[in-house]
Amino acid sequence: MDELNKEIDYRSSGVNISAGEAAVKAIKDKVRRTYNSNVLSELGSFGGLYRLDKAAWQEPVLVSSTDGVGTKLRVAIMAKEYSSIGQDLVNHCVNDILVQGAIPQFFLDYIGVGILNPPQIEQIIDGLIIACQENSCALIGGEMAEMPGIYQMGDFDLAGTIVGLVERQELLPRPALTAGDLLVALPSSGLHTNGYSLVRKIVFEHLQLELDHYVEECREELGSLLLKVHRSYLSVLTPWLTNPSLHGLAHITGGGIGGNLSRILPEGVGAIIRLQRHDTPPFFHWLQQAGHVSDPVMRETLNLGVGMICAISPESLSEFLAIPGAWLLGELCDREKTAGKVEFAL
Repeated sequence: MDELNKEIDYRSSGVNISAGEAAVKAIKDKVRRTYNSNVLSELGSFGGLYRLDKAAWQEPVLVSSTDGVGTKLRVAIMAKEYSSIGQDLVNHCVNDILVQGAIPQFFLDYIGVGILNPPQIEQIIDGLIIACQENSCALIGGEMAEMPGIYQMGDFDLAGTIVGLVERQELLPRPALTAGDLLVALPSSGLHTNGYSLVRKIVFEHLQLELDHYVEECREELGSLLLKVHRSYLSVLTPWLTNPSLHGLAHITGGGIGGNLSRILPEGVGAIIRLQRHDTPPFFHWLQQAGHVSDPVMRETLNLGVGMICAISPESLSEFLAIPGAWLLGELCDREKTAGKVEFAL
């Protein structure tokens, strides 16, 4: 048949509807494991239905956030390891609403691909399910978009939206956040999901390493270090969300300690950070030395081992330091005493 007269269908254009249906069928029963009594719809509906339990809340406020995984996706594609990035996405979003005191209720995902590969999609969804279960969050819907004209073969994008609830009187940061508060750091599990464009340039372009390269200083392979799951702080911080001793939280993502802590500081209040070398895990030191990266660039790009900062009343310090891995990072003071909104004391 002449090519000009050949019948054209959706599949010949690069979109395989049956593959999408197969992917949904493979994950449907797994996704149900994240459901609770508030979920009123099934996966595959036009919209996800979620009931507000009025008996459990007095003056509930909805808190929502949307985020992605960034170029950490490229490392996952290189490693052909897709489950961990699903966990990264959920945990990142959980932390983003946690800093306002919110408890996650439900989650929705978006996966955009060049060519739909059901086993790959299933791995991604498995990761989403693991994290949703760990955070008691229902995965009530999502979108799988096959777009061969947008994404190259093997490439994909991943994003998610989370919705949580908080009582209005428990919203963070609290009005009590002020000069004199202490800053307690909770450790990150690694790079989390930020700074990967810089890190990939160092390890793959500058050093020309492979994922199986053994980093002696860390006693671990590079691929494992790069794909460590972004930690969720929900379980350790939930008991503190209604405690007046907790004045504020800052999730340390893109922008580093300074960029994220400054987002919660009221007018006239500054912060002094005393980050000691031994507080920062060896991988960050290795990256800095290998890439000849300056201290300012490290601080504004990476979390340096600090995943979450708690601003607390001084009298509660010993209780917060009882959280595994926690340490005193600094304090808040009058803005006029700091060089910049957040100052790193040497």
